[in-house]
Amino acid sequence: MIRIYFIDGNNLLGKIKNRNISTREKLSHLLDRVFNNKKIDIHLFFDGYAKEPIRTNKIKIFYSDDKTADEIIKIKIEQSKNPKLINVITSDFNLSQFANKCSCKVTTSENFATELFQNKLDDEQEKIKNINNEEVKKLFGL
Repeated sequence: MIRIYFIDGNNLLGKIKNRNISTREKLSHLLDRVFNNKKIDIHLFFDGYAKEPIRTNKIKIFYSDDKTADEIIKIKIEQSKNPKLINVITSDFNLSQFANKCSCKVTTSENFATELFQNKLDDEQEKIKNINNEEVKKLFGL
């Protein structure tokens, strides 16, 4: 069964301490890289209107237009056939309460950001471990 993440994008951006991830586009691309090979559907919600399209491979991006992202997330939860599969990423109290009542899992944006950057670090360390000695010798001309 594929899990689904509903991410309150502006809320998550506000909780990320990493200055390199300061825009919607950078956040979208980070999530795209981290979740690329995982069986998780990522739905990223932003307040307001779309400006320039953000191209990603895995992330589905929703804009709230004249509503709030929280309102759109609530609607999507209500429309879901199985809300138990949804993990809502937000630190907004009202949205968290609503998601809990609908049987969704809730993760705070702070905790998700911590996990996100730990997973990114783990992936980079794994790539380094997978480089074999021949590649290292070629790289350094040995």
